[in-house]
Amino acid sequence: MKRTILTALSMGALLALAPLAARAQSDAPAQSEQVAQATTGTAHAGGGGSHRRHLRHSANSHKERARAGAEHMRQMRTAPAAPKY
Repeated sequence: MKRTILTALSMGALLALAPLAARAQSDAPAQSEQVAQATTGTAHAGGGGSHRRHLRHSANSHKERARAGAEHMRQMRTAPAAPKY
């Protein structure tokens, strides 16, 4: 009976302390360090540079998507007809 209770208590303690041990071993900085890193040296809290950089990236993404769509439509227009059975 004592062994069962002792085993149950030790397993409970192991399960309760496992997240703390995993967090201590992780390489990720603490939450306050992440906030400090995000707010220093960037234009906004999310990081990633300036608003102008965001607009350039967005414009390039739109151009790439438009080119891909146009290429798809060209292929669909020139695709051979499906064989009839």
